[in-house]
Amino acid sequence: MGWKKNLLMATVCAISPGLASAEAPVTQGELLANSCFSCHGYEGKAVEGATIPPLADYPASLIVSQMKAYRDGERDGTVMPRHARGYTDDEIERMAEYIGKQGQ
Repeated sequence: MGWKKNLLMATVCAISPGLASAEAPVTQGELLANSCFSCHGYEGKAVEGATIPPLADYPASLIVSQMKAYRDGERDGTVMPRHARGYTDDEIERMAEYIGKQGQ
């Protein structure tokens, strides 16, 4: 394992213990989705008393369309347009694919 992968794995483990394991390598989608989970609940599951919707039951296609709408200024929001602005189409699709698997 190269030093860059070691650094990446150490960072992931520090951010979310138990997230990475030798059996299941961390994907880019998983890394990107972790920023979503800080507000939308761990693994996209509901947080008791939260007003922010959980994402675990959303299909990937819906997440993709909404993130692109936020990013492209087609959907209003308070925080989401700023978050979405930093992602490419490919990053949004990878993130959505990972989040979409959480409700299964």
